[in-house]
Order: sequence, then C-alpha cells, then structure tokens
Amino acid sequence: MNILIADHHPVFRRGLRSMMKDHKEFSFKAKVDDANDLIASIAFHHPDVLILEVDLPNSSGIGTLRELRSHFPDLKVLVVSYHPEEIYAISAVKAGANGYISKTRSIKEVRKSLLSIARGESYLSEEMKSQIDNKNNKDILKFKKLSTREIEVLNLLSKGRRNKEIAKALSIHEKTVSTYKTRLLKKLKVDNIADLIHQSRLLQIAS
Repeated sequence: MNILIADHHPVFRRGLRSMMKDHKEFSFKAKVDDANDLIASIAFHHPDVLILEVDLPNSSGIGTLRELRSHFPDLKVLVVSYHPEEIYAISAVKAGANGYISKTRSIKEVRKSLLSIARGESYLSEEMKSQIDNKNNKDILKFKKLSTREIEVLNLLSKGRRNKEIAKALSIHEKTVSTYKTRLLKKLKVDNIADLIHQSRLLQIAS
C-alpha cells in the first residue's frame, strides 16, 4: 500500500514512518507539507491512501477534501488531526474522507484504520461511533444541524476571522458569509456573533 502523508509537522511524519517500519504492507513514498503542492503530488505519486492533516498550510480545511474529490474521486483519504474528534470526524466524512483518526490514537489503531480504508471500508473509532449514536448528546445534536460549510464558517469565526478573510479562505462571496452567519445564529439559537463564537467553543469547534 503506497501512502502519501500531507502534514506540516515533521515530528508526526517521521514518527509515523518510524513506528510503521515493521509493517511491510505500508510504503510511505512521499510527503507534502503545503496544500499548494497537494494535487500535483497526488497526480505524480498515485498513492493508494492519502493521510491528510486537516490544518495543512494554505488549505481551506475540510473544504480541501471536496476539491480533492473533484480531482481524484477514487482516492482513499484518512484525515488526521488534533481537533476534537466528535466534531471534525463527521464533517470530514461528509466532505468525502474515508476515515478520521485523532493524532492522539495508538499506532495500532492507525494501522487498523489504514487497512480498513484500503479494503474500501470507512473508519471511525469505536468511541466516535458510540458518540454519534448517542441521541442524548446535546453537542452532537447541535452539530448535526449544521452543514459542512456552516461548520467551516463557524470555525473561522471562532478564530476571529472577518467576513472578508472567511470569504477568501473558503472561496466564497462576502455576502454569502453573511448568509451563513444568519443561518448559524438561527440554528444555534443565539442573538449575536459573540454568543455564536461562545457556542462554537462549547461545541469544541474552535482549535
């Protein structure tokens, strides 16, 4: 299985390769540390699986997955991140990822996730599946009301980004950002942007 790692943390890349060296079924052929090089690198190396950090520099986050799907519909993608699993896992899968795993997980589970994805299966941790199935989890219920794009806008708002910056990051019009903000206010039942940002933190969307 040929793997391309798209991650800007050298320690993570080297650590993963080192810990997986005894598993001969995996071959780490290339690495990318900037989203500007991602599409060209995939086209050149033809990996079986892409390990993608959701916060890769010059990336639009989860939105990058949609772009990858338009270029490489059959590419298998495992998203890795330090972000809260219960939020980004759902968003990543909705955007086209085959699986999601937190960087805090064991190497054994990373191997399990890669093998599952290579077989054409999807992968989420057992804890994640349990949380999604828990109908009493208020945070998950709130999150399920939001679209992938709304999550992206909310995440950028929580980081203090202005409408113009959000529009540029997501390649949308400023007026569209305002529309998403209005929808978020309504869906999360708050009256102003300050409360909206507070909600995003309660939902653990903020990094």
